[in-house]
Amino acid sequence: MTSKSPASATLAVWAGEDRSRRYQQATQIPVVRSISFGYDDLAMWHDVALGRQPGHIYSRNTNPTVEAFEDKIRILEGAEAATSFTSGMAAISATLFTLLKPGQRIVSIRDTYGGTNKLFTEFLPSFGIDVCLCDTTDAAAIEAQVAAGCQVLYLESPTNPTVKVVDIERLARAAHAAGALVVVDNTLATPINQNPLRLGADLVIHSASKFLGGHADALGGVACGSRALIHQLYHFREINGAALSAEDAYSLLRGMKTLALRIERQNESALRIAKWLQQHPLVDQVNYPGLESHPDHDIARRQMRGFGGVLSFSVVGGLEAIRVFLPKLQYANRAANLGSVETVVGPPVVTSHVECTDAERAAAGIPEGLVRYSTGIEDVQDLIADLEQALQALR
Repeated sequence: MTSKSPASATLAVWAGEDRSRRYQQATQIPVVRSISFGYDDLAMWHDVALGRQPGHIYSRNTNPTVEAFEDKIRILEGAEAATSFTSGMAAISATLFTLLKPGQRIVSIRDTYGGTNKLFTEFLPSFGIDVCLCDTTDAAAIEAQVAAGCQVLYLESPTNPTVKVVDIERLARAAHAAGALVVVDNTLATPINQNPLRLGADLVIHSASKFLGGHADALGGVACGSRALIHQLYHFREINGAALSAEDAYSLLRGMKTLALRIERQNESALRIAKWLQQHPLVDQVNYPGLESHPDHDIARRQMRGFGGVLSFSVVGGLEAIRVFLPKLQYANRAANLGSVETVVGPPVVTSHVECTDAERAAAGIPEGLVRYSTGIEDVQDLIADLEQALQALR
């Protein structure tokens, strides 16, 4: 037994894996496809159903494979508990509808993912929940709105796709002073680069479909936090039914074993690509918190261990130039996804904010000519050469 706490790379491989010993000494967590779990003893069945004994009753509630995935991300985030969902948006929706009631108020930022933004602008108001969206870069304005009263402060950092960074620790202090809970979407950072709970957040959310799984072949979402809060989210999810499948949980578990390796490579490649793009005459602006020129660089350097694999940039000529540039890329999937081992690229108008109107994207500070670039694990020189030849088409 070592006294030193294991590093993230070790936890990504081993965390949550001890339960495999229940399956004939299997070294890998198996896929348990059974919907139900039987008991001959009625008293034991009852105790398991009420949570007084460990075990499983029905896979909409809990499942051994899913539980192993929840354990792994829980340990990586340093949380007491975690519960999973069918997708990242299911996790976000369940969190907001669990924590908020009609007549209550939530404060958030303008630069959230498009689906989240739709919850704020369309769905929550229809349930009588007041939503206040603040300038992402104005911490003082956010603090003022929180102090005016709210039940939840919802943050995303870095943001998708503008990769802005908010001061989680500062805003969490303000929220707690006002009696509000703090929820942080940590999808772009991953627990390898950032742990919001250590910065004062009450709940951390991931779209596990992205960097956690890393192979674009499994949908899932997860929330981590205290036992009390996670129990509330779990109860909402078990009744509403957005349960993660055992097959997807297995794929996510397998993908997470290489999480630290992938993130290390993607951090390094994204920074090199961002620096290269910054010098290119056909690129107007580059957004990446690892750049010293990024407005939030100092915050990112303080609260993150790496700056992530996602960057965004604007090309000269706007959306029409993007129509020419994107098809020329050889080493990138043009798709509405991110966080994969393959590089994935696309403008927000057809990816992160496709549900939003032109006016809504403009209000969120997203120019029509913006390109989101999620760096894969390819050789970075090949990616740079690919970008160069594609940009040459604009000349």
